[in-house]
Amino acid sequence: MNNLAIIPAILLMLLSCKLQAQDNSTVNKCVPCGELTSLRLPDVRITEASEVEGESLHCRVLGIIGKEINFELLLPADWNALFIMGGGGGFVGTIQNAARPAVSSGYATSGTDTGHDSRNSMSADWALNNMERQLNFGHLAIHRTAEVSKAIIGNYYGYYPKYSYFIGCSRGGGQAMMEAQRYPDDFDGIVAGAPAFNWPAIAAEFIQNTQALYPVEFKEPLITRDHLRMLHDAIVSQCDLIDGVNDGILSNPADCNFDFTSLPECPGNVTGKDCFTVSQIDAIRSIYEGVDIGNGVTYPGFPFGGEKIANGWDVWITGSEEIARQNIYPSLHAYFGIEIFKYLVLQDPEWDYRTYDFSGYEKEISYASAYLDATSTDYSRFKKRNGKIILWHGWNDPALSAYATIEHYNEVKAIDPDIMDYMRLFLLPGVLHCGGGDGPSQVDWIALIREWVENDNPPDRITASKTVPGENVITRPLFPYPGQPLYNGKGDPHQESSYIKK
Repeated sequence: MNNLAIIPAILLMLLSCKLQAQDNSTVNKCVPCGELTSLRLPDVRITEASEVEGESLHCRVLGIIGKEINFELLLPADWNALFIMGGGGGFVGTIQNAARPAVSSGYATSGTDTGHDSRNSMSADWALNNMERQLNFGHLAIHRTAEVSKAIIGNYYGYYPKYSYFIGCSRGGGQAMMEAQRYPDDFDGIVAGAPAFNWPAIAAEFIQNTQALYPVEFKEPLITRDHLRMLHDAIVSQCDLIDGVNDGILSNPADCNFDFTSLPECPGNVTGKDCFTVSQIDAIRSIYEGVDIGNGVTYPGFPFGGEKIANGWDVWITGSEEIARQNIYPSLHAYFGIEIFKYLVLQDPEWDYRTYDFSGYEKEISYASAYLDATSTDYSRFKKRNGKIILWHGWNDPALSAYATIEHYNEVKAIDPDIMDYMRLFLLPGVLHCGGGDGPSQVDWIALIREWVENDNPPDRITASKTVPGENVITRPLFPYPGQPLYNGKGDPHQESSYIKK
């Protein structure tokens, strides 16, 4: 939506709106919450506006942009003059907002379903032969929701946000990167966690892993939880002490040169619970090695570590016996990989992952990549308007490889050596997808990006924490990549003060 189109409405509102304090110490509402349903903005229908009492009093606005982009905007009674939009996950399909709790701290905040309703289906069939939904999901819905949210904020409070932010993880992380690349004027500060930013390549990795682990049908998984336990323990045994701490966490899995011959082989190559067959080891190797289709088309494999952690590999990569026996998608790699190829890439509901050989991959993905991928290395417009972006990724993420985010950062740095003026990457040891795992993952990303944007104080050493039931809080320092924490050899290994930058 063109910002110029909303200026007349804003000017009329400003003429009748009386603001008491230009420093935002107090906030007057220019219109009552309920009257926002009468607000007229181009191609926007506000369907509901009502005050909500909870942890904080706020005005809840629901609306539709265009044909079917649903959004929710929360306007706090005690506004801090800041706007923060939150991203979604997976295929979205419901109004999602990773920043929704921020309304209790005085932020105006919004989220969207990205232009389709998936409440009654896990499938991505909503995208089948529907270019509008594809483009909305790819990038337009976030951009349009950001513009509409700001227009409503201006009408309600009488002035626009002093600063605007976006925060998201997974799909939301990819949305964050898309905003910085395509719509650099939307947000002053952006936080992109574990970003899904190159969808066809991600799907290729998922399909290769599914073909290796379920070559014939969704039944018994090739790699069981017993195998994951043995694999994890073998890796930790070889690589845990590289960082000087015996805690089961690899501070930098890239330093681990795991010897696959150390895994016990099954006698006669007969499957067993306490050994590995040749096909099992080959499948495991492919997960770590990633996809190499040729002609420079690659997607990195997954780092070592975290294999046996619950809700990690067992859910995302190898699948579980219980789900596989139901003959439905046994793993999230299978689910996302197959659904992406069927409905976002090939537009073919009958596509069979078992027979796909990637021979036409480059041509087949060209259209989908055009609207899905946030792989541009050109952040010059975002940099020019003094935008700031924080990338972060858990080292043990089984959904999206941390190596992919590292590669993107390095590609941007190769073009712009001054990358740290506006972009910083943090890698979280022992952390799964968007959090969880053995490592500390609790970080106040909003406070960090605000400090950088508003006070020009970039994050150089930050603290991640993890609360363990019955124990003290564990903390670790995080340094901008390529920095990493190194134990000082004498302090409490569970406290961030015991680490220096390597």
